[in-house]
Amino acid sequence: MLSHIPTPVITIGLLICSNLFMTVAWYGHLKFPHMSLWRVIVISWLIAFFEYCLQVPANRYGYGYFTAAELKTIQEVISLTVFMIFSVLFLGEQLKWNYILGFAMIVCAAFVIFHEW
Repeated sequence: MLSHIPTPVITIGLLICSNLFMTVAWYGHLKFPHMSLWRVIVISWLIAFFEYCLQVPANRYGYGYFTAAELKTIQEVISLTVFMIFSVLFLGEQLKWNYILGFAMIVCAAFVIFHEW
């Protein structure tokens, strides 16, 4: 079914979708501080189920084309990108210069991991 789509496109697409669910599951409840903790945990787990339904296939499709370290690096860069957008748009937080600098350092680490030395 997906054989005509390049492996990096499938892998990165699934990781982006997975991280959207993950970010909502892990941080979406922060916008609702008056909701009981047990309810937040149950709702977060229900949302996280869909994250796993995308994350696991992403790693399955991607492994072999990417190494495990490369897959994890891609996931972390996507995760931080999605989180930065989410924290600004959904939580209304400010994107500070040191957050951007820290993220840039992680992107540099990704370069080191992917570069052939």
